[in-house]
Amino acid sequence: MKSLTSIAALAAALIMTHPASSASLGKICAADIKTQCGDEMKSGGRPLKDCMKKHFSDLSEDCQLGIIRAAAVGKACKADVKKLCSDLKSSKGTVAACMKSHAADLSDGCKEAMAKAEAGNK
Repeated sequence: MKSLTSIAALAAALIMTHPASSASLGKICAADIKTQCGDEMKSGGRPLKDCMKKHFSDLSEDCQLGIIRAAAVGKACKADVKKLCSDLKSSKGTVAACMKSHAADLSDGCKEAMAKAEAGNK
């Protein structure tokens, strides 16, 4: 279970920093986050991350799976983001737009993780 809470923490960080993954994860987990972490949702950042980590086992199965998928994408694409999009300031949508504009340049591992996550979110 400790590794799952670590995954939840990573995915919570992704929600804040990786818009490509956060859009669908936000939809999947919206009700869970509101129920479990409503107050922290307003402030975001570390408080939300800590709350999601604390309540990971209370989240719906779909939300938990979404978090695990988002974490896998984040891990698989970390080097690509650093290489292709490191000059961007982390504002909403910029990383996602950068990744889309470099779709042909993404590593096979990143492409595969993104495809698996997208297929799992349908």
